[in-house]
Amino acid sequence: MSSEGFQFKRFYVRHDRCAMKVGTDGVLLGAWAPVSGLEETFAHLPFAHSPLQILDVGTGSGLIALMVAQRCPSAHIDAIDIDADAVTQAADNFAQSPFSDRLTAARSSLQQWQADREQSYDLIVSNPPYFQNSLKNPDLGRKTARHTDSLSFEELIAHSVRLLAENGVLALILPAEAEGEMRTIASSAGLQLVRLTRVYSKESKPARRVLMAFANLHMAQPPFRIVEDALILEDDKGGRSAAYSELCKEFYL
Repeated sequence: MSSEGFQFKRFYVRHDRCAMKVGTDGVLLGAWAPVSGLEETFAHLPFAHSPLQILDVGTGSGLIALMVAQRCPSAHIDAIDIDADAVTQAADNFAQSPFSDRLTAARSSLQQWQADREQSYDLIVSNPPYFQNSLKNPDLGRKTARHTDSLSFEELIAHSVRLLAENGVLALILPAEAEGEMRTIASSAGLQLVRLTRVYSKESKPARRVLMAFANLHMAQPPFRIVEDALILEDDKGGRSAAYSELCKEFYL
């Protein structure tokens, strides 16, 4: 990865004007988010179909939106961010990609986007701000991208619920320590956790991230079992593990 961007198999992502660069978190969510009914782990759920309308919240460079567009050829993706430079860069990345006709970048907060639209989404993806209690970063761009001042967990859930179609899914990547809080907030809002993947840098280390998929299931539907698994990123030689390589094989060169 250069300071200007990152080359994937089917598209290039420039990130020199973005506060948050292309990184493992975004790649993981883009490769993991449930977009296809062919995924066996989601075959027992009522939303197991290819979503047509997708929203990427806090798109940054547009990485996750591009990955989802590659994985789901039938989908249209709206990508929003409150940072003007990020939106401009995402729009440029979209225009240079093979999926340009299905990607739209707009400058907007989630709060405003939800207030202005009656459209519903089959899938909402977000690598949200999450440094709730840590020391604020002096760089304004990184502060906005990574602190919850502009989008709290409660707001993320509340506005996502209003935008999700019935049986729609909200897919997130968060620090492992935020799992309990997010589960509580989502459950209170009527969302059901249906998949959980804990991410470990090494087998001997504690989980560092958690991938979570919440479904907007009809209240009359019975509870569905949570599909839980783990993903270890490094093998014993310090390279990408077989599982990580398999997950991202359609993207990494």
